Amino acid sequence: HVSVNWRKLKHPYHLTCNYLTASINVIDLLLIFSSLTRNNIQKQPDCILQHHSPICNYSNRMFFVQTPCNIGDPLESLETPALIVCLKSLDYNLQKMTEAMKAYPTVKFRPHAKTHKCPMIGRLQIKSGAVGVCCQTLTEAQAMVEGGIEDILLSNQVIGMQKLRRLAGLARVAKVSVCVDSEGNIEDLSKAAGELGVTLDLVVEVNVGGNRCGVRPGDSAAKLAEKIQSLPNVTFKGLHCYQGNNQHVRSAADRKAGVDLVVEKVLLTLKALKDHGIECNYVTGGGTGTFHYEAASGVFTEVQPGSYVFMDVDYCQNLDEKEQMVSEFQQSLYVLSTVQSVDPDDRSILDAGLKALSMDSGVPKISGARDLTYHIGGDEHGKVIPFGNLKVGDLIWLVPGHCDPTVNMHEWIVGLRDGKVESIWPVSGRGPGK
Repeated sequence: HVSVNWRKLKHPYHLTCNYLTASINVIDLLLIFSSLTRNNIQKQPDCILQHHSPICNYSNRMFFVQTPCNIGDPLESLETPALIVCLKSLDYNLQKMTEAMKAYPTVKFRPHAKTHKCPMIGRLQIKSGAVGVCCQTLTEAQAMVEGGIEDILLSNQVIGMQKLRRLAGLARVAKVSVCVDSEGNIEDLSKAAGELGVTLDLVVEVNVGGNRCGVRPGDSAAKLAEKIQSLPNVTFKGLHCYQGNNQHVRSAADRKAGVDLVVEKVLLTLKALKDHGIECNYVTGGGTGTFHYEAASGVFTEVQPGSYVFMDVDYCQNLDEKEQMVSEFQQSLYVLSTVQSVDPDDRSILDAGLKALSMDSGVPKISGARDLTYHIGGDEHGKVIPFGNLKVGDLIWLVPGHCDPTVNMHEWIVGLRDGKVESIWPVSGRGPGK
């Protein structure tokens, strides 16, 4: 049912097609997107489909899927608002993390895919040394497995038998582990895994200060580990000890102090496990703001930095040990916007508003223009005050306040190098997290 125009894969960043035109149903569409990033992608003939082919009719239904641009297009031709990644900075960030982790030879890193929700980037992270990826939603996990990622930690609780069967189904083709913090959920996971004839690795989540999910440190975690060991088709893998609030504490000394408190709670829990006769060789946690401290603790065996591939306004407000703005990783993610209206006495209006940018961590910054300030202008608009001598049609690079939810608003990530489009990647793990 599908006709695709494939491009030559001269660079690992190249997406394999620009346009998808198909007479399809919903299931067909899902297969198309999953096929874009599988390990067994094969180059197809270039002559199958011309650009902008007519929309086809299938069972009285019509469907057309179009990417926002073509490989090789100049920056100036992009339709906006568009989610952009600077590939040179992405390259730098990937290599920088690889180098950083060399200081902790006994600690592995498992980047958090909730940042990008894109299997192609996940595969680049694994190529740079990651053991797998974390996911926060079942949708993300399915996208990663369909995209060829073979080791997934779903660092969240999955509730309900229908979802658990979907999760267990992934374990047929990938190594899957998932966080738990209740006995009932453990029993359901055992049942779902048994129905599909698989084994799931369960990771007990410990509340180490985030006050979100997780059981209290100590005996509560040990009791859940015992519960896991008593049931079939599930195994106790270890502990999940993530403190998200520490990631955005501005002072490096304060972030280190926050991780020290986490380590105390982890040690308390490890002692409780030992007292119950349970061996634990896996402790995972940390993020972009603190992973150095967890990795150096002697307690964590794995860290989960995610935002380092992109960065954002909020993370770049953190200070390093010299009380300077953090600079370990480069800003690579932007929302490209167009000036669509100008009042020279007051403001310029951009075409990127609440539908294109997450504002939960504040408004975006205008790259390269410290004297200009972005103001929320509604769903489809942003205001620049003062107007900054901008002209209608000017392209503006916006640095998102929070990268993760901003990515979630977009269907495609456009990779630019030297002012031209080099890659177009589907954000196949986006959505509310079903």
